[in-house]
Parts: sequence; C-alpha cells; structure tokens
Amino acid sequence: MIRANKAAAVQAPVATKAAAKAVDTPTPTFRRERAILKKGIRLVAGCDEAGRGPLAGPVVAAAVVLDPKRIPKGLDDSKRLTAERREELFEKICATAQVAVTVASVARIERDNILRASLWALAKAVHALPDRPEHVFVDGRDKLEITCTCDAVIGGDAIVASIAAASIVAKVSRDRLMCRLALDHPGYGFESHMGYAVPAHLDALRRLGPTMHHRRLFAPVAALLQGGLPLSA
Repeated sequence: MIRANKAAAVQAPVATKAAAKAVDTPTPTFRRERAILKKGIRLVAGCDEAGRGPLAGPVVAAAVVLDPKRIPKGLDDSKRLTAERREELFEKICATAQVAVTVASVARIERDNILRASLWALAKAVHALPDRPEHVFVDGRDKLEITCTCDAVIGGDAIVASIAAASIVAKVSRDRLMCRLALDHPGYGFESHMGYAVPAHLDALRRLGPTMHHRRLFAPVAALLQGGLPLSA
C-alpha cells in the first residue's frame, strides 16, 4: 500500500503538467468574428500569409470569410497540422467559405522588402474576395491598408478561426506552387523543404547556384552571388 501511494504521488504532478499544457495551448475559435457580427457587420474575413522566411519562392497570402453555419472542424495554425490534414481542411474550407489567394513575387519582395510585399499581398487577397468584407482580422502586429476596419492579432492563426483557415489556405497553396517549381528546377528539393534554408537546400545552392526564384537579397543567396556563382537556368 505504501508503494502504491508513492507511485500515485509521483504520477500526480505529471498528470497536472499535462493538463496545464493542454489548457495553455490555444485553439482557434469563432468568438471574435461572432462578436463583430453581432454588431451588425455582415462579413468578417481572416487573412494570413505563408513564405516570409524561405530563400526561394514567393509569399502567398490568403483571405477567408467563414460561413458561421459551416465552419470546418479542426481548424488550427497550419504549422501545427500535418501536410495531409492541411490538404483535407483546405478542401473543406474552399467548399464552405469565400476564399481568395494572391502572390507577391520574388521581384516584388526584392523591390519592396519582405514585410511590405507580405502586407501588399494580404491586402490584395482581401480585395480579391467575391464579397468585400466589412471587417478583417490579420495575423501579426501590422494592420492592412484596406477600405474596411482591421484588427491585427499576434498569434492569430492559433486563436482566430478565420485566420487559422487563411493560414491553411496560404500554406497549402504555396506548397503546391513550390512543388511545381521543383519540376522545373530538379535537384534543389523545393518539393520537400519549400524553399526554406535547410542544410539540403544550402548544399544544393552551393552545387547548382541560385535560380531565378531565389531571393537574391536574402543573406545566404547574396553571399553565394557575391562569391561569383551565377544564377542557374
């Protein structure tokens, strides 16, 4: 009996920590959108982007207006989902919500810088929605220059349902684009790392040189070009 009590005493803190972690991990809800809708506003959108950090490929932004009566179950920050689950939710979101996707090219990123290019793409996605929203939630700390009210929510893809949906649409759309680029530029591994600065990508850059889709002002690519490596075909 004493041993059993000791075991229970040891296990209790573990269970408590697990429960605390579950409580601390936010999940997206429609609460903020519903509060705005109750004020008489008709359409509320969420928007997010994918691809600020990679060395290659564009930034892809998405805007989503969820149907309050048909919100797909399991929405979450795209980074917390498997590729298979993102694909499943992408199809459900596109089937039940208003969706718009826009791209900021590498040329725009190099001209405007990555932040401005991302904000431009996000605003363009909002304006590309079939019906213009009256309020927008955007992930991050920067509001958008758009014709309706806008709230920037830090970590919004983990707590605001429409932003989470947009993060999934943006991520899946960009991943598909990078897989198409991989067909045109074999050897770089775009289909696996999506242009991020992983060791395999850096090794390919050193062996093959940057492509026209690489961001020449990003440090690893710029260093290679300054060392005399030309852009590959």
